Amino acid sequence: MEFSTQTSASLHQIKTAALGVGVFAQGILSPAAELIDRASNGAVSAAVKAEFKGKPKTHLVLRNLPGVKAERVILIGLGVQEEYKAATHTDAQACLADYCIQAELPEAVSALASVDCTGTSLRSRAQDAALAVTRALYRYTATFSKPEPAPKLKKFLLWTARTQAGEAKAGLEQGQAVGNGVNLARLLADLPGNVCTPTYLAQTAKQLSKEFKSLKVDVLERKQLEALKMGSFLSVARGSDEPPAFIVLRHTPSSKKVHEDGPIVLVGKGLTFDSGGISIKPAANMDEMKYDMGGAASVLGTMRAVAQLDLDREVIGVVASCENMPSGRANKPGDVVTSMSGQTIEILNTDAEGRLVLCDALTYVERFKPAAVIDIATLTGACVVALGHVNSGLFSTDDELADQLQQAGKQTGDTAWRMPLEDAYQEQLRSNFADIANIGGPPAGSVTAACFLARFTKAYRWAHLDVAGTAWRGGKDKGATGRPVPLLVQYLLNQDR
Repeated sequence: MEFSTQTSASLHQIKTAALGVGVFAQGILSPAAELIDRASNGAVSAAVKAEFKGKPKTHLVLRNLPGVKAERVILIGLGVQEEYKAATHTDAQACLADYCIQAELPEAVSALASVDCTGTSLRSRAQDAALAVTRALYRYTATFSKPEPAPKLKKFLLWTARTQAGEAKAGLEQGQAVGNGVNLARLLADLPGNVCTPTYLAQTAKQLSKEFKSLKVDVLERKQLEALKMGSFLSVARGSDEPPAFIVLRHTPSSKKVHEDGPIVLVGKGLTFDSGGISIKPAANMDEMKYDMGGAASVLGTMRAVAQLDLDREVIGVVASCENMPSGRANKPGDVVTSMSGQTIEILNTDAEGRLVLCDALTYVERFKPAAVIDIATLTGACVVALGHVNSGLFSTDDELADQLQQAGKQTGDTAWRMPLEDAYQEQLRSNFADIANIGGPPAGSVTAACFLARFTKAYRWAHLDVAGTAWRGGKDKGATGRPVPLLVQYLLNQDR
């Protein structure tokens, strides 16, 4: 996909298959729509008056307007002008892209980023445009015998003033990189569990290291994990015939710049299928447990974006991946295992396995002396109950880090909501037979899960993102979302400035 700018001042003279311009509610035309309206002797305002209300996520196609060289002018609804914001702009760009894809058009020009939006810059609007278009291009075809043909849309241009072209291009480059990372995360999560195994995730990381010179990968296998005494992680992996994979993917910027405070480390939960183990899940919707590696997928997607942007900051992605299956070797309720940190854990429920995998990964990353560690996991159904499918759950022992992540979420529309993490909740994890139990009962389930992880993060600044409600959608629209890749990349970009 090619993204570029169109700097012609004469919007009506641009030859293109589709030209997108915005229209607010109550018939208010954006400046770009006014230009087309004047060139076409009022054709736009007449069409708006007759049949277009300007509601968000709606469009109207006008063909062969007099005085306009574009084959089609696509009026895109922007909603009430006083309420226009970044999220509406993103929806508008996606609406234009969806139409162009459905109409099988090869290219389009968008004037939507020229509309001022409170709290945004042209660069951020350009970034949102490229991300929206790249997302719209995603098609899952991997396991169809006769997949649908790829979209024909190959070129997307942003109309802007010549003096602002550099700013717009920078935003487009960032947005495309983030979009490519989002789509990689979506693909990995959408693949079935018999294809996307821990070994497959490791192969993906190796492929990324071949594609991008800034990335170096190391994959630790069972014997190495045993030598590291990752007893908690390996106890989960033991129940499956699929071998575990512990992936370390390191981005070193081409500038070789080293930050004194150390690298930023992302840790992803990579359960490529979670049956629940001996504490087996109900059959209904268990197929969606292929998405239990959404955290791992987001780490690999973020690392892809980081490498494409050649971010001037060392970033390390760590993925702890295995399956959670019932077998004669699987964990049993009541078992006690020893984590890499030396802390012992009583396993009261084998379906609370994500924290057993992550705790050893969080201990392992101490060796990097990190500036910050962020783990991402589809960890608890309780987080879905608390926050639904709008916000990811954010837990942190560091107020500054939590604020930075929330701000990145607001900038991208990939939002997170901070949840409590007081020591008082730790009492629920008390065990009579080990240092800690792996569940704390039904009350505050997402909080006690985060409290469990917090016990393994004393050596560094840490935050935890519970994306159980945001990493995928169920029902007829079942599919991965690629969240929280936009939040993570924006956080990293903000640290690099």
